[in-house]
Amino acid sequence: MICYSLRCAASHDFDSWFRTSDAYESLRTAGQITCPVCGSSDVAKTLMAPAIRPARRAGAETPSLPQTAGALSKPGSAVEEAFAAMRKQVEENSDYVGLNFAAEARQMHDGTLAPRAIYGEAKPEEARQLIEDGIPVAPLPFMPKRKTN
Repeated sequence: MICYSLRCAASHDFDSWFRTSDAYESLRTAGQITCPVCGSSDVAKTLMAPAIRPARRAGAETPSLPQTAGALSKPGSAVEEAFAAMRKQVEENSDYVGLNFAAEARQMHDGTLAPRAIYGEAKPEEARQLIEDGIPVAPLPFMPKRKTN
């Protein structure tokens, strides 16, 4: 696979992956590569730096990486801290019902289940139907922990 840096005639830059350089050329000449911003099929490759790994030598030590353990999991701004606090609040004070969210929300609204705070996942069509039926739901600005890296 090859990742090319591309630019359209309107100077929009974007990247795309191709099986081979010949595959890129055949798709480009057929007009099947289009800019994701403006839709132009007048696309060309731009200058890019290749990603080349240094050769490994027998017995050579691998250079150590800087110690950044946990740096990606720590909030980096006030907004990220607020989202982290919201997530903690939701997870501590409600039940995760997974893909059963729409069904459980509807049953609580209909009175067949005791009301409680829940969160989970719903398909867009299920969420739209809940809203149209007057069932109060709102999207959360985070994914369930099982879906994060």
